[in-house]
Amino acid sequence: MKIVSWNCNGALRKKLHQLLKLEADIYVVQECEDPSQCKDFQYRDWAENYLWIGNSKNKGLGVFCKRDISLVPLEWEADRLEYFLPCKVNDKFTLLAVWTREANSPTFRYIGQLWKYLQKHKERLATGDSVVCGDLNSNACWDVWDRWWNHSDVIRELGQIGLASLYHQQTGEEQGQELQPTFYMYRKQERPYHIDYAFLSDAMRASSSMFVGKPDEWLEFSDHMPVTFTIGD
Repeated sequence: MKIVSWNCNGALRKKLHQLLKLEADIYVVQECEDPSQCKDFQYRDWAENYLWIGNSKNKGLGVFCKRDISLVPLEWEADRLEYFLPCKVNDKFTLLAVWTREANSPTFRYIGQLWKYLQKHKERLATGDSVVCGDLNSNACWDVWDRWWNHSDVIRELGQIGLASLYHQQTGEEQGQELQPTFYMYRKQERPYHIDYAFLSDAMRASSSMFVGKPDEWLEFSDHMPVTFTIGD
């Protein structure tokens, strides 16, 4: 099964042709519009099997699947944390789609949102096979010495329940030392960061592989590169 996570930087309806070149089974897309409120019929038809959340009809978090995939939402309380979309795929594994945001929080912004979400639901992610993927807006290079919910703290908590970054396992690179950017601020290649991730359970990582999109193919469409990973049987 092939899964893509991509922050499309808005207006997914105009970029579908590019995204679909990746030929994935599941697309986790940040900053996409709500298909149910979109007037683009092609986008609405394509998004027949999907889940979506957001405070604005123009920019939210969506999970889009092929028609023959079973996608069941999980009722996990978010308590105003933004944005987390948990679901069960083919009754085989849990997928938590993520787009961390400032969420009007004076303290727990971005990675702090995920840290708080894990305090509520990490035991659920520890049950069976799980995937956590998306735009975390975070990197270990931004850790703050006296903060207990740094990026590195979240990585450690995920590791305690058997979830680890597929990119870092595959490349051998350390958190904060990534050589492949997933984001170019203001679409400038001289301002690269790695802030998009896929965390998989131990058993799933053993049969999985991934790659990050290249800027010469994707910067025209978004400041983020797609993260594509394939899970073996």
